[in-house]
Amino acid sequence: MSHDWLLGSADELAQRVPDGAKIAVPHDSLGAALETTRALIRRGARDLHLVCVPMSGLQADLLIGAGCVGTLETSAISFGEHGTPYRFHDALRRGAIRLLDATCPAIHAALEAGHKNIPFVPLRGLLGSDLVVHRPDWKAIDNPFAADDPILLLPAIRPDFAVFHAPYADRDGNVFIGRRRDLATMAQASTRGALISVERVRDDVDLLASEETAAGTLPAIYVEHAAIAQRGAWPCGLWDEYPIDEPHFRRYGELARTADGFARYLEEFVQVRRQAAE
Repeated sequence: MSHDWLLGSADELAQRVPDGAKIAVPHDSLGAALETTRALIRRGARDLHLVCVPMSGLQADLLIGAGCVGTLETSAISFGEHGTPYRFHDALRRGAIRLLDATCPAIHAALEAGHKNIPFVPLRGLLGSDLVVHRPDWKAIDNPFAADDPILLLPAIRPDFAVFHAPYADRDGNVFIGRRRDLATMAQASTRGALISVERVRDDVDLLASEETAAGTLPAIYVEHAAIAQRGAWPCGLWDEYPIDEPHFRRYGELARTADGFARYLEEFVQVRRQAAE
């Protein structure tokens, strides 16, 4: 059966992302496409509008440090217990990126609005915060259905592409995402669909034919292209497949403290294509 939706590599996926594109990416633990991220850096992508759903870590730090990001829209950039996102902090200090600061509920609500193709969404809980002062694109209005009830309107988030990694696709391009519904929302909100790296393509299964798998499947209609990238989330983990590579995170933290160290990291782990068996 023809796999017209299937590209040859993550590098080919990265070629589909033009400079200036708005891309949505998930949290590092939910299927971050790190091999595609490395491919974007090798391609020399520039001026990306990176939407983190609702936050990111290593993926964003790599793209920012490599100069790929012009605008960052996120609720946080954090490595949690694994260290500090030094390249993100450095870019903020230098004014190298435009930051659209948000909260987790704000990112999710605006993305849902994009999914539903409505121009904005109301949200409570943010009025009076410093975030509103620094987000002129958020608008406070009077609730038209009640007196003395101001509410905040957020513009919909409509990425060009959702970019993530998943365990597998079936022969028709349907992609298994399990319980991670954020991935489906990202793809459905995107104007051009999803660019997805997968561990493998299974010709022995039709994900939409079974009640057991259909509910955890992103239908092919939302998939622009996919490519096989074994261990494509590394050094982040992928559910039920492999754990996070904690020693590598420590190594990254040691190098990324300085611009020179980060350049050495890129030379060693990004510019030379990683072997799938790593």
